[in-house]
Amino acid sequence: MMSLNAWPCSLVSKLLNGGRLLAAGVSMALLGACSGGANQPQPAPLKPFTAMIPVQQAWTAKLGDIDFPLTLSASTNTVMLAAGNGLVLAMDAGTGRDLWRINAGAALAAGVGGDARLAAVVTRGNELVTMADGKIIWRQKLLAQSFTAPFVAGGRVFVLAADRSVSAFDGATGSKLWTQQRPGEPLVLRQAGVLQAVGNTLLAGLGGRLTGLNPDNGSVRWELPIAIPRGVNDIERLVDLVGPASRLQQIVCVRAFQASVGCVNAERGSLLWSRPADGSQGLDGDERLVFGVESDGRVIAWQRADGERAWTSDELRHRGLTAPHVVGRSIAIGDASGFVHLLSRQDGSLLNRLSTDSSAIVAPPVLVGDTLVVVTRKGNVFGFQPQ
Repeated sequence: MMSLNAWPCSLVSKLLNGGRLLAAGVSMALLGACSGGANQPQPAPLKPFTAMIPVQQAWTAKLGDIDFPLTLSASTNTVMLAAGNGLVLAMDAGTGRDLWRINAGAALAAGVGGDARLAAVVTRGNELVTMADGKIIWRQKLLAQSFTAPFVAGGRVFVLAADRSVSAFDGATGSKLWTQQRPGEPLVLRQAGVLQAVGNTLLAGLGGRLTGLNPDNGSVRWELPIAIPRGVNDIERLVDLVGPASRLQQIVCVRAFQASVGCVNAERGSLLWSRPADGSQGLDGDERLVFGVESDGRVIAWQRADGERAWTSDELRHRGLTAPHVVGRSIAIGDASGFVHLLSRQDGSLLNRLSTDSSAIVAPPVLVGDTLVVVTRKGNVFGFQPQ
């Protein structure tokens, strides 16, 4: 894990204390210690390139500014998105046409989670809001903040909160079904964590552990350490799992914040491997490799079978990268200047570069049907279609 003095200020600003913002004095001390100002590394210049994958911009749409950890939810040819002001909408990914849009009634802290019928978000007032076909179905007050998009499956809505609790709600009525609370370090991250399912097991990132829960009652089936908290203070011991995770059948690979990446067999509840890594964004992968970005902008591919490095690319250092997303023979990675870089899955070489509106890409690009959907900090949505 990198020392605090080497942390970019953007990482330090994501810290919370027990689900609450850090006290002002502590925050100022941390920001003073992090790397920034004149010492901040400059983004690597973009080199000329020849497009090896033809891509066409098919459409654009407008959401509104994004100032929370947005997650895009995709189902068949539909993508669900949200803006910081509470706007939630479903779009046809092929055309960019609205299917429905509604306002949740408050600024958002997390979302969007959904399936083919339901969509769910969490407001900054700690309210879980569930909707369908552009209508609000129910609201439920949460006991703690949440920065991870709710997970919707099997007629239930699951919530991972900043106090490291997982709760399940009835999708039709909003009634709470159960809550599972696990112990953890006092600091947590103001960014999306890991919450998804493999078969009939709900996976949740609780601190540096990936935990398998029974979705019917919340009981713990297994817990696996991806990273073990180490260090002399709470900041150095922060190893929360960050999303997205990379799943291929029963094998799930995840990242622990500034500590490691690792893969587990979720069916057996066994750890396959864990390797040191210092990134803060999630992963994606294919049948052979797992892809991720480090905090300094290096893009790394690990062998899915054993965690050995397959290749490393230094071309995008310090460009403020998103997590990668597999798109055909490439991986798509957004940066803080509004570019989307398509790198070869085989060796990390640049295959194409797409431009948006010059503001940061705020979520990993997502392939929905044949369209790569990209969202910027200014709230512009772009649909790109590889030819």
